[in-house]
Amino acid sequence: MEVIAGPVLKLLLTVIDLYVWIIVIGVILSWLTAFGVVNSSNRFVYIVGDFIQKITEPALRPIRNFLPVMGGFDLSPVALILILILVQDVLINLIVKLGG
Repeated sequence: MEVIAGPVLKLLLTVIDLYVWIIVIGVILSWLTAFGVVNSSNRFVYIVGDFIQKITEPALRPIRNFLPVMGGFDLSPVALILILILVQDVLINLIVKLGG
């Protein structure tokens, strides 16, 4: 079982890392769009923004419902990243216990 569990847990760690980067890119893209640096009418920017929004919104929506509004600041990406870091730590502890 350890032969399968170690690589699967490491794959999950990689997927979580990629998801954190997608969240960060989404936040930066939303800032760039809000300040007019990037035009969301551009087809490529729209496709990337739409993809990121569709990937991250299911995880961010419950956190937004739970967190209070902080004067226009959306803290849900920060909360989600902290939760994902916690999950990564748990997975790392599992990998260490399995010896992988």
